[in-house]
Amino acid sequence: MPNQNDYRNLSDVFRELQEMQHNPQISEQYNKKEAKTKKHFNFRYSNPYQNHDLKLSHIIIGCGILIVGLAVFFPKNTSFTQSYAKEEISEISEYELNRHRLNIQNIISENANMDRVKEQVIEERDIEFETQYNNNPSLPKSEEVIMQEGILGKENVTAVKTYENGNFVEEIILNKEKLVDPVSKIIDIGTSEFLAKHKVHIGDTMYFVSTANLKETTDTSSKDIAEVKESLDVKLLELPSEEWCKVSYDNIEGYVKTSNLTSAFTTPSIVEKNRIQRILIKVNIDMELNRTSGLSLNDYKKIFTNLPNDKNKIFENNYTTFYNAEKKYNINGIFLASIAIHESNWGTSEIAQDKKNLFGYGSFDSTPYTSSFEFADYSEGIETVAKSLVKYYLNPSGTKIYDNETAAAWYYNGPTLRGVNTRYASDPDWYSKVFNYMQTLYNRLG
Repeated sequence: MPNQNDYRNLSDVFRELQEMQHNPQISEQYNKKEAKTKKHFNFRYSNPYQNHDLKLSHIIIGCGILIVGLAVFFPKNTSFTQSYAKEEISEISEYELNRHRLNIQNIISENANMDRVKEQVIEERDIEFETQYNNNPSLPKSEEVIMQEGILGKENVTAVKTYENGNFVEEIILNKEKLVDPVSKIIDIGTSEFLAKHKVHIGDTMYFVSTANLKETTDTSSKDIAEVKESLDVKLLELPSEEWCKVSYDNIEGYVKTSNLTSAFTTPSIVEKNRIQRILIKVNIDMELNRTSGLSLNDYKKIFTNLPNDKNKIFENNYTTFYNAEKKYNINGIFLASIAIHESNWGTSEIAQDKKNLFGYGSFDSTPYTSSFEFADYSEGIETVAKSLVKYYLNPSGTKIYDNETAAAWYYNGPTLRGVNTRYASDPDWYSKVFNYMQTLYNRLG
């Protein structure tokens, strides 16, 4: 069994070597100890400091002895790093400062800490999906749309992994077993310069830049389906080419050249023009009058300001009255104003001027002036006639009207000019004359 003195730490050995170099007596004592040590190591050893001259060969021999001694005296399960590293680093560093040829502590530490491990694993791993790109002429140029999301596949991978000092170094794949196939990601890339120019997509609203006909096919000689007025809106359905597109106009489908279309992005003013055009195309002699015109207060101001025949500015000064009557009583205000213009000759009649009665309301053919009503101002007469038309002429009996009342319909013959003409005026051509005035007023919007 080894002697307790044989279990010397590394720093003690270095200290003894240094003392022997400078003190011959200590060297002699060391030789005696080594003679005893031969019983345990069973090899010859001479004093390397006999001539008091420490050489490289002596150091190397000494290191060899130390390494063998460490291997013999330290148990196999003893961790050199944990037991002695921290304690010896500070002591060995004193020698390192003076010796540059060999760094024994680094050599020992590097070899003692080397830990190379290999392991075989079986792991479920993802399989990357591919991305597929397709040109799409129905998308604006350079715009990308994901048509199908990609889905990762799955596979079992058998591999050998190598680690050094706990760090991954390399991997060798032994086998792969596919479990689920990946699904490709599909992206459409737009190629249409027409759509890109107008910043629109299929299904968006576009507008006619001039009046044109919808065609049955993408051929100028094909059959006409419908006429579409300037500024009217259509829905973009298809783009078979950069020259032709398919559109829907009030549920009528047909083809038109792309050069005849614009968008709100390209032509911002087209939106307001379309609103007015949509109102104007509904103006006809058989239009229903028991509903609002769709015009704004600014529209009324535009229509009634600076009317050439409104010499006394009666209609210009009362455009808000006609607008408010329309909203309050659900009657077409332009129709109401056109009756007033026709009956008062633009407000110049004697009844209009003397009695503020623009409609000749209450008059009989035999005594028109004396039988007509007199009002405090023009607005009172306008509102009175509006209520009368709604209650007795324009709505069927029982229709809910203003102030929770219902229509009496005493003179109802339909909500049109012809229907009102039947019981309102003795002149059979009254309805067409009033309609002419309506057209005059509406056309001032354009």
